[in-house]
Amino acid sequence: MDKERLKGKNVLITGAAQGMGAAIAEDYCAQGAKVCITDVNIDGCKEVEDRIRSAGGEAISCKLDVRKREDHVAAVKATVEAFGSLNVSLNNAGVNKPLWFMDVTEENYDFIFDINVRGAWLGMQEQARQMIKQGKQNEPYKILHVASILSRETFDDVVIYGASKHAVAGLIKGGAKGLAEYGINVNGYGPGVVRTEMWEQLDKELVAMGKFKKHGESMDSIAENMILMKRYSYPEDIVGTASFLASKDSDYMTGQILMIDGGMVIQ
Repeated sequence: MDKERLKGKNVLITGAAQGMGAAIAEDYCAQGAKVCITDVNIDGCKEVEDRIRSAGGEAISCKLDVRKREDHVAAVKATVEAFGSLNVSLNNAGVNKPLWFMDVTEENYDFIFDINVRGAWLGMQEQARQMIKQGKQNEPYKILHVASILSRETFDDVVIYGASKHAVAGLIKGGAKGLAEYGINVNGYGPGVVRTEMWEQLDKELVAMGKFKKHGESMDSIAENMILMKRYSYPEDIVGTASFLASKDSDYMTGQILMIDGGMVIQ
């Protein structure tokens, strides 16, 4: 690992109290970045911050409900006050609540779209506002999103989640076009089945729906039948791509989504 690959990058990550967000925060800091760890779960943020500081990195924690613009404003402000500027942001926060298509309710739709789409939109607006205020720099600013394989595909038990990730893909493409003049690149990546706390909960809900018979079967079945590499992934499978997109190695990329799914969706 290059301990200086992300040196000079001041980063804000949403949904970073656990799972992929936490793993990426730790990986970024191990490569020299300074990271503001945000989530509604502030205790989880502080645990991640403690691990980073124990490893010699630099991080702060900030409570952030991505549905609230004022929380995004406060998180950006905290990042700039702590580190001097904002260079990279990762809108990682997301939720899923599977239901068969005909069982979807307004509450289910609103819950998923408020966090996955509204949260990503509000975040990128406030992050871009700060980057524009700072003025163009030698390297482009980076706004990143988690798009999921379901920005390319969807299934009948997660229709609304899939629709939300198609919307995130639209934010990436439209944001890239709308922010290019300010020296801001907008990209994303699409994980497949990642064994995190979120997928563990999803697995239980899929069993309750009757799609699978026992806990763990969803991941094993998908790995065997839908993933070319015949295994599901872990957060450590994702961090390399997230690091690439935050680094100067991706400076000539914008409006793109990279799949990290073991060959589940072929573009």
